[in-house]
Amino acid sequence: MSRAENTKLIANIDCAGGGQVWVDGDILYVGHMRPPSGTSIYDISDPSKPRLLHRIEVPEGWHSHKVRAQDGLMIVNHERFGQAAPEFGGGIAIYDVADPANPRQISKWMTHGKGVHRYDFDGRYAYLSPTAEGFLGNIVMIVDLQDPTDPQEVGRWWIPGQWAAGGEENPWTDYVPPRCHHPLRVGNRLYVSYWHHGFFILDIEDLSKPRLISHRNTSLSFPHPTHTCLKMPMPLKGREVMIVADEDVAKLYPSAPAFTWVYDITDERNPISLSTFQVEGVDRDGSPQEPMTGCHQPSERLTGTTVVPFAWFAQGLRLIDFADPFRPREVGFYEPDAPAGFERSSSNDVTLDRRGLIYLIDRQRGVDIIETTAF
Repeated sequence: MSRAENTKLIANIDCAGGGQVWVDGDILYVGHMRPPSGTSIYDISDPSKPRLLHRIEVPEGWHSHKVRAQDGLMIVNHERFGQAAPEFGGGIAIYDVADPANPRQISKWMTHGKGVHRYDFDGRYAYLSPTAEGFLGNIVMIVDLQDPTDPQEVGRWWIPGQWAAGGEENPWTDYVPPRCHHPLRVGNRLYVSYWHHGFFILDIEDLSKPRLISHRNTSLSFPHPTHTCLKMPMPLKGREVMIVADEDVAKLYPSAPAFTWVYDITDERNPISLSTFQVEGVDRDGSPQEPMTGCHQPSERLTGTTVVPFAWFAQGLRLIDFADPFRPREVGFYEPDAPAGFERSSSNDVTLDRRGLIYLIDRQRGVDIIETTAF
């Protein structure tokens, strides 16, 4: 049975499982995990009765599990998810969603190889994690969508050693290859998760020449990959703080479930870990547990308070207050029932709308719409 504290289920959308949910106005965008389901668009003006407006499909061999929308423009990723339909190609597809019931593809920005995984979008620029010709693994790339019919790359950054075609020597022959996972922009900074290579803070005052400020990596001691680097919008106890979520998958060796870190980046050249947070009872004794038991990721859209919603895989929605960055505490949760046919839930992403409602997607099946008193 589902369990809740300071939360209440408003509605459930029975749909294919997904990787991302995003809200723009009264429209919910759902990026699905597996083909043929690509992107679904729902009217949530009445959140108790979501109404499907349109569904976009993708061919076998690819998935489109991420979606962002703003000002009538929707971006979805295309990433290899098998071997079929090689002609489809990886990249990002750009849609006009001024009429969300009738999305119209404007263009597709193609990339070499596997395609694009995660990204940020500010209404003009997309901050991508694509594979690129001549490079080992995924890199950071900035694409200008001022003219959405003709996207233009304006900048890129990579870890020295990734540019094989440029003659850079690969120093990771005995380690996991580098993989840019997720850039997030705040002001003139990119906060970049790089999987088992930790996180990087980049100066993007000049978008054409991103510049490294600092780097940290915990993966050697804690074998989970770095998933998301979320800069808090306000100082906490006089400090600039970044939440760094590790993902409970792809571990370097068997271990206890992944958790989230809290970093002091007041001196951004020297990030310092202040604390960590794990859902109570999940890590019983430090022994290895099944993947997708622990942390996945925080909401990229924040509440205006110090409370951050998290998707915590088998633990559902967790609402964590970082007001004291030395002692983060849980102030609410919603643990959904496992979808039909599955043994447990797998909460994959979470976001908010302007009403403060929470949207939680399960990577296996379904979206829950939840209200809370915790904000």
